Amino acid sequence: MSHRTLPLWALILIVGTIVGLSMGRAQSMGLYLAPVTKALGVGRESFALAMALAQLTMGFGAPFSGALIDAFGAGRIIVVCVLTAVAGLYVLYAANSGIDLMLSGVLMGVGVSGTGLTSLVGTIGRLAPPEKRLSAIASVGMAAGIGGFVALPVMHLLIELGGWQQSLLWLMAITTLLLPLAWPIGGKPVRQEGAVRDQTMAEALGEALRHPGYWLLTVGFFVCGFHVAFIMVHLPAFTLDQGLPSWVGPYALSVVGIANILGTFLAGQSGRFLEKRQGLSLIYLGRAVLFLGFLYLPMTPASVIIICGLLGLLWLSTIPLTSGLVATFFGTTWMSMLFGIVYLSHQLGSFLGVWLAGRIFDMTKSYDAMWWICIALGVLSALINWPIRERPVERLAARAQTVSA
Repeated sequence: MSHRTLPLWALILIVGTIVGLSMGRAQSMGLYLAPVTKALGVGRESFALAMALAQLTMGFGAPFSGALIDAFGAGRIIVVCVLTAVAGLYVLYAANSGIDLMLSGVLMGVGVSGTGLTSLVGTIGRLAPPEKRLSAIASVGMAAGIGGFVALPVMHLLIELGGWQQSLLWLMAITTLLLPLAWPIGGKPVRQEGAVRDQTMAEALGEALRHPGYWLLTVGFFVCGFHVAFIMVHLPAFTLDQGLPSWVGPYALSVVGIANILGTFLAGQSGRFLEKRQGLSLIYLGRAVLFLGFLYLPMTPASVIIICGLLGLLWLSTIPLTSGLVATFFGTTWMSMLFGIVYLSHQLGSFLGVWLAGRIFDMTKSYDAMWWICIALGVLSALINWPIRERPVERLAARAQTVSA
């Protein structure tokens, strides 16, 4: 069965399953920080650097994976990336040194670059009609949150029951289950905007790089990656440092995943009330306020979980708004590639957030400086997104006028 004969809800379910499992696994790798560093006798910076490389490779891979998906369809790219992710998990399973950790991070990053929300958002964006596009993208974003909600307690349980190495064997087996799902969404994409003229990849890139709003969006999304990756990798260790039980970190991150489902849904509906750039500014400002809680509130299981619940409302809710702005600016023909470039900025932020946190902790034995950096960047991103002008490029505006005439 071709994706052309599947209803939209089925496509959302398929893509959401792939994205949810891939991103849920990627977002939960911070659970391995303590056991892996203890087993290998390395500092937190070594593991943090490996996970930072995963984020960086994911970011650099996203535009390439997105461009290949835009040109040839998602099926083959998903197969290659799933197998690469399995290889990365195996390298981590067999790791004996920091070099092994870094190789594992690179392979896992490549794996998620073609199976995560960034590379597949264009598939849904193309297949959904314009009036349902934002909600369809938000639905897949909700699936990413569900993936994190499910993966965190499951992976924590597997680590507790069988040890970190045995749990990785289970993750390899589970990841291979994505392979059959690549087939229903295979096939070359149908161009929705060819009625005016087809853009080449170079033309699409040139148009985007000349767009001021695209640059602002790209710079602002750097901060999202910095925030999210730092918390996903380091929060479990942070809670242990506060003397809290080992279950607090994983379950707090699960609460982030649960709340993210609601937050992403609300972001998908927010276009009725707010411009997307306004929604983004409010999200980043809200994060900055919540981070103050980790500095000034007493750290108890309840306070950590409550902060994380509120933070979850502002988590992946940035993705439908950010990708929606890309579609508003340029249409959907090269959406996976163009959003992939924005996502590269996100992953550069992820790399810096994960690595810098490990570096700062090894130097100061505290994450306090990182929380202050996150607060400052949140305010900065709120200011950067506010002046974005939410309107299509002249090429699309001219087409709309032609159609209406």
